[in-house]
Amino acid sequence: MDSDASVSNAAALVVSPKVQEKLARLGINNEMDLALHLPIRYEDETHVFPIAHAPQGMIVQIEGIIVHNEVVVKPRRQLICRIEDSSGSLCMRLLNFYGSQVKAYAVGKRVRLLGEIRHGFFGAEMVHPKCRIVKENEPLATAMTPVYAMTAGLPQKTLAKLIHQVLRHSKQPGLFDETLPDVIIHRYRLPGFKDSVFTLHHPPPDTQVNLLQSRMHPAWQRIKFDELLAQQLSMRLHYRQRRSRIAPQLNQKHDHGLRIRFLAQLDFSLTMAQEKVIAEISRDLTSEHPMQRLLQGDVGSGKTIVAAIAALQAIENGYQAAIMAPTEILAEQHFQKLSAWFGPLGIQVGWLSGGQKKKDRLSVLAAIESGTAMLAVGTHALFQEQVNFYQLGLAIIDEQHRFGVHQRLALRMKGMQQSGIVPHQLMMSATPIPRTLSMSYFADLDVSIIDELPPGRSPVITKLVADSRRNEVVARIQQACQQGRQVYWVCPLIEESETLQLQTAMETCETLCRIFTDLNVGLVHGRLTAQEKADMMALFKQGNIQLLVATTVIEVGVDVPNASLMVIENAERMGLSQLHQLRGRVGRGANASVCILLYQQPLSSIARKRLKIIFEHTDGFEIARQDLRLRGPGEFLGARQSGVPMLRFADLEQDGALLTAAQSVADEMLNDYPDLAQRHIRRWLGDKTEYLRV
Repeated sequence: MDSDASVSNAAALVVSPKVQEKLARLGINNEMDLALHLPIRYEDETHVFPIAHAPQGMIVQIEGIIVHNEVVVKPRRQLICRIEDSSGSLCMRLLNFYGSQVKAYAVGKRVRLLGEIRHGFFGAEMVHPKCRIVKENEPLATAMTPVYAMTAGLPQKTLAKLIHQVLRHSKQPGLFDETLPDVIIHRYRLPGFKDSVFTLHHPPPDTQVNLLQSRMHPAWQRIKFDELLAQQLSMRLHYRQRRSRIAPQLNQKHDHGLRIRFLAQLDFSLTMAQEKVIAEISRDLTSEHPMQRLLQGDVGSGKTIVAAIAALQAIENGYQAAIMAPTEILAEQHFQKLSAWFGPLGIQVGWLSGGQKKKDRLSVLAAIESGTAMLAVGTHALFQEQVNFYQLGLAIIDEQHRFGVHQRLALRMKGMQQSGIVPHQLMMSATPIPRTLSMSYFADLDVSIIDELPPGRSPVITKLVADSRRNEVVARIQQACQQGRQVYWVCPLIEESETLQLQTAMETCETLCRIFTDLNVGLVHGRLTAQEKADMMALFKQGNIQLLVATTVIEVGVDVPNASLMVIENAERMGLSQLHQLRGRVGRGANASVCILLYQQPLSSIARKRLKIIFEHTDGFEIARQDLRLRGPGEFLGARQSGVPMLRFADLEQDGALLTAAQSVADEMLNDYPDLAQRHIRRWLGDKTEYLRV
């Protein structure tokens, strides 16, 4: 077997099927996976402290003789052993134990305990320490003891033994060969890959523990750099592969006929930021290679206008455009808005949703297939089997992170003609993506950012109000409605849940109807049909409903300028992105707007942090940055939705410099060392690159 193959597909581990199954749960399928199953922390068993002089507040090892052993039953059943050395004594307390341990830890046995010494009811004690029976003068460990992430039925000892076998007796020739060229290793002063892996599994005695635990040791830096580089290489490779495909060239017409007519009918002007991103998108659409661009803009920054102008460029060139949204309400909003804009231009807009009547659906399908409808708007219904486009040139995906990887790919595949032409793709997100996250997980995309709000938007004042002050909120609603304004009241659930104890939208609606007998109160939630939702939202937009009780179905896309007050129930239960999106439904007109976050006490630590962030910040990018720090990239991105392999070792907040270096090295390796680049990707990602093409 050549070394290239050994890196790409280290042979299946020679273990029993049961062990193999347990290893697979940890993502371990071959020898390299085992070698890269690096310790989550280390235990220092290289020193023994005298009991009386052992430092407090840290994990230490002591050794002594068991001088007392008893099982007590009050206040709860526990095994208590007193251990003594020449300097003093302490108690070992086990709250969960087996009968065999009572016998094993008999009086007279010599033991080594590893744990934290605390002062409790029994004086100095260790609760549930790591305990080993030893002989007198038994040698100490010569290196730090690694601790690995485990799964049920696979103890530390078994994992450590398997890892040791791979490190010392690998069956794969070239398993630890370098995948970085010498020039890069020397430029960034990186230690060798093999040395780094061995050091992290078996740190020498003189290794600085704090550097290991904080993952700042040079060996950790090498591993993190390699991981980030693999991600960058994979992303850039897929970017290049996409650039090798052919897309329709949607040239800008000299007279910009449709665009000029479209802009002339608007009662507002575009912002400088909108003009800038329109130019970037327009330039991409003229290319013969498929555009893959992410359009980021905070809530209310005017992304829909940008998408409409991009669609017009496709339509002017005789190609269709499609806009896919994650919810019926948002898709319906897009349809209404785009129909009003495009109707006067003579452009038919087709509307597809899951809840349509068969007759309407068949009519729209025929219009899309014949090219009569040059713009199609809908939910995931757009990529169902029966949908055939006449000539799709541009696919626009709103709130792209809300779609699974299969769904995003399916819409693009709809547009692939027999000639192999691929439609351009524009993805939009109102959830701003922090810079380091964008560099890491969106390295295969071009990114455009709308970084200013349209003029005339009033800032939204955020107020935190405890649930006990609900009467004050009711008075505030009455006042707003008397002034001719409209109000949202948002509830997280529509059914009673004993576990979460949240107010339901239906109950809240009934209660508010009894309180506000002089107001028209509406209700919208996810269980309504598409038509019922659309009708209710139309009544609210027209001003026939003053107070709208809603679940989070109104999170994105709803635009009612007269709504100037929002109350969010149980705000402590919601994520930052969701709170920011909801808050963005008000402040869309010229009137001063307020968002009241009602919360129930006691607040958990994480809920308190979230509410503090949303109270102090209105900038979506800063909120996203804080959110990333709280949740980590996996939760922030929705890892299962994105399909992008998550980083295991690198920390984007801590390792920004390594990410910048990996980014600059990726193109260099693909250009000058393509074979090493491929081997590096396979070492780190194996078969996890499947969906990066989306």
